[in-house]
Amino acid sequence: MDLNSDLGEGFGAWKMGDDEALLDIVTSANVACGFHAGDPGVMRRVCERAAERGVTIGAHVGYRDLAGFGRRALDIAPEDLADDVLYQIGALDAFARAAGSRVRYVKAHGALYNTAAVDPDQAAALVEGVRRYDSHLALLGPPDSKMLHAAVAAGVTGHAEAFADRAYTPSGQLVSRKEPGAVLHDASEVAARAVTMATSGEVLDVSGGKLTVRAASLCVHGDTPGSVELARRIRESLESAGVTLAPFA
Repeated sequence: MDLNSDLGEGFGAWKMGDDEALLDIVTSANVACGFHAGDPGVMRRVCERAAERGVTIGAHVGYRDLAGFGRRALDIAPEDLADDVLYQIGALDAFARAAGSRVRYVKAHGALYNTAAVDPDQAAALVEGVRRYDSHLALLGPPDSKMLHAAVAAGVTGHAEAFADRAYTPSGQLVSRKEPGAVLHDASEVAARAVTMATSGEVLDVSGGKLTVRAASLCVHGDTPGSVELARRIRESLESAGVTLAPFA
């Protein structure tokens, strides 16, 4: 099982999360590419630290929305979105290669992730941006989503992920961050959910029902308060349960 986290989400004097600590725990790093967060210095430093630790680097692409942290859906033409995705991958890959590594996968951020999961046009545009840069890059997304279906159609390898620290609706969607309880903070609960996801492919939704979420990677958000402790508890619990942690890409 892979363990990923959204990193490099600072910008200028504004710092978000503890990238250094999380890079000692996760196996894959979704690095912001400058559109929702991340500046050249942040991108360089995170890529260098990830390369030093053998952590796989992924491009965390999003809408061009610094003010809203990429969490506002934008009405953007598919061709423009494909160009924006291509641009972001290329920017991050420059820093990854300078650090002796390279971008190996792509994961959408925030509103783009949620929109491309259900909107076939946005999903196809996201995948097209990935394909134009390198069709051998993997795409990480929600199970049975429009974006993973679009990846298959375009010849891009898709991998499903699940969220250890987010609540799910009965339909399998993430609960909106505007709703109470959308983000889980109890380390014991989050770690237990992660083990269940990894070993049985199941998770409880907000109504107490069981969802099937067979995934190649588990995500713990780097901007969640206490994210380092959450990630550490998840890793320790997975390893104690006999789950081997390794990058999916």
